[in-house]
Amino acid sequence: MKRDDHNADGARHEFLTARQLAAVLQVSESTVRRLAREGRIPAVRVTPHLLRFRLDAVVEALDGSRRARHQRRHEDSDNGADDSQLTFF
Repeated sequence: MKRDDHNADGARHEFLTARQLAAVLQVSESTVRRLAREGRIPAVRVTPHLLRFRLDAVVEALDGSRRARHQRRHEDSDNGADDSQLTFF
């Protein structure tokens, strides 16, 4: 069976290296690797030392965590807590 590189709507998934993703997000390559290691962004492990990233999945993960932090911050604002953190968007 031949592996199909297209999803259901026919769009091809492009995989980025950590360096390429870092350039898109305007962060360091080590930040990208740390976010992947912490499970904050999804990564595909090609070999034990080789990672690849789907930009759409990474953006969705970062946007989802941003929304979750915003919701927690809003809920905590009544308690006076501040969990400010740098976001990518």
